[in-house]
Amino acid sequence: MTHRRSPWLRLFTLLVYAFLYAPIVVLIVFAFNSSRTNITFEGIVNQEPCGPFYWFCKLLSNRDVVDAARNTLTIATVSTLVSTVIGTMAALALQRFSFRLKAFTELSLYVPIIIPEIVMGISILVLFNQVFNWINTTLALAPDNRLSLGLGTVIIAHIAFSIPFVVLVVRARLHGFDKSVEEAAMDLGANEWVTFWRVTLPLIMPGVLSGALLAFTLSLDDFIITFFTTGPGATTLPIYVYGLLRRIITPEVNALSTVWILIVLVALLISQRLQRRST
Repeated sequence: MTHRRSPWLRLFTLLVYAFLYAPIVVLIVFAFNSSRTNITFEGIVNQEPCGPFYWFCKLLSNRDVVDAARNTLTIATVSTLVSTVIGTMAALALQRFSFRLKAFTELSLYVPIIIPEIVMGISILVLFNQVFNWINTTLALAPDNRLSLGLGTVIIAHIAFSIPFVVLVVRARLHGFDKSVEEAAMDLGANEWVTFWRVTLPLIMPGVLSGALLAFTLSLDDFIITFFTTGPGATTLPIYVYGLLRRIITPEVNALSTVWILIVLVALLISQRLQRRST
């Protein structure tokens, strides 16, 4: 029996997709705009030596953009690796063991997710300032050796707010996990470490990859927490774009955003392929 799809349903679907992706399409189109003000589209830019990709070539020749992109990828990669490892271990512990304050621990995981980012950013900034001031004063460090905000503080902050997301995603994968598979492996002579690497981890790998991808994208896009914890030499792309928007908006901003969209899209495709292989 076949069911005819209502034309209103198709229209509604098209409107939803247009609402979601039309701004992204407009942003990409304006990356090829010949106008330097980027307010109205005056046609496709065609300047030598890059032709219609003039703004992309100008972007690649901008040293500040290259440094900001390197900082962003470094922060995202390190924070994703650390938060994925810690989050996976925490999810396994919460799923399998009962201990005092377990309910409080589970509840506290939602705090970084629920509270506004500006509150978390200010609280992390205050924490860093208090700890650094105490260490610098206690050890009587020279001005050149004093602890201060920088790339390390941004990485720590990103790890802090990424861990709860990884824990929740991995715990969802662990829900209904068949422990008899692990017991069978141990009956065959495997110890706990071998069982984890050969049995448990491959089975929960889709959840681990999903949590890692979520942490990676959150780190790439984060602005508020990074704004409060960054320091000299630790400018990320969101911070750099914000600085550009405070001056004049040129198609260079659109070119940078287009490249960033492509990077996130490639990351999504790689994650989906890895998930398919692990299932």
